[in-house]
Amino acid sequence: MSLRIGIVGTGAFAQGFIPLFKAHPLVDQLTLCDTDDEKLAQNAAKHQIAQTSPSLDALCAMDIDAVCLFTQNWLHGPQAVQALDAGKHVYSAVPAGVSVDEIEKLVFATARSGKVYMIGETSYYYPGVIYCRQQHAKGAFGRIVYGEAEYYHDWDHGLYDVARWRGGENWRETAGIPPMYYPTHSTSQIISISGAFMTKVSCQGFVDEHEDRIYPDNNWQNPFSNQVALFSMSDGSSCRINEFRRVGHPGCVRMTLFGTDGSFEDNAHGAVWLTKDRNEKQALDTLLAATGQPIKSGGNMDKVTAADGTHLGTAQVHDTARLPSEFAGLPNGHAGSHQFLVDDFIKACHSGETPPNNAWDAARYVLPGLAAHESALQEGTLLPVLDLGDPPAR
Repeated sequence: MSLRIGIVGTGAFAQGFIPLFKAHPLVDQLTLCDTDDEKLAQNAAKHQIAQTSPSLDALCAMDIDAVCLFTQNWLHGPQAVQALDAGKHVYSAVPAGVSVDEIEKLVFATARSGKVYMIGETSYYYPGVIYCRQQHAKGAFGRIVYGEAEYYHDWDHGLYDVARWRGGENWRETAGIPPMYYPTHSTSQIISISGAFMTKVSCQGFVDEHEDRIYPDNNWQNPFSNQVALFSMSDGSSCRINEFRRVGHPGCVRMTLFGTDGSFEDNAHGAVWLTKDRNEKQALDTLLAATGQPIKSGGNMDKVTAADGTHLGTAQVHDTARLPSEFAGLPNGHAGSHQFLVDDFIKACHSGETPPNNAWDAARYVLPGLAAHESALQEGTLLPVLDLGDPPAR
């Protein structure tokens, strides 16, 4: 059975995904949706897609199988629930929602509908995370002791443009979203490796004093540009998450994980695997470098690369053989993750199986951040983290 897919939002981020959904061999029809008529017409012509929709309401009434959300991040939760209740599978850019109520409604709607929901969390497919999942699966870490993950993205590195694209004329009102409302690039790394989840949190916030007044002059009444959270984990370990938006740093999404038998460290000097043997140190930079692992296309080998420092090709640890040959030469991004995200979602819709980064995973990625922000507002008070459990067996 071929799938009919609707893509909501045709902005900058969607541009890297539209060609992948269009090329996937299990997709028969693509519909573009945007409330901006001019942008919709331009993208329909650019991507040679005949069918369009002027709104999510209209799209949900159409005979399609799945809705893919590339809209403003504070709209994702309600829009996903609307599409699920309309009987559509849903793919959503991060985050899954920006309140506990939105996340609860999302998980309940997914369970009620029986449809596939998948959050487009890129970090799940990052080379270091894949490597650590492999190491954890064979017991190389031993018991996890402590993990730390961080997302450093200063405003001077494109965030002003992103805020203007998302917020329009009144972009400042929505620009100052609490950093811990967007924690999934960090939390997903630790959670997807160990399978453990956050149970308690104490968080500190950095009160911003920049002249742009993005903090605290925003709809979120949020004064913090940077937040640091320490979590208790369900497996007895601890975890530190940093979300920084005002920092003298080139930017990164990375993770370090310590176990009783082995450890993975990643910093500005590179990534290494370490054990108790003081003479053993395995450098991993070549293995994990997302410089363009070839994808087979018939008898040819086509590299998938991009120029932006955060949007590179695949790494040696990526299983590119499992990707459709139709993806060869098409866009990829965020360290080789985009093609795997699209492929996993489409295959889950086709098979009915629960995908990675499902609704219950998405809840575990974002709920810790929501609790962390509340803790920061209370000067670090230790708070519980809500958990909505595992996905039901299919």
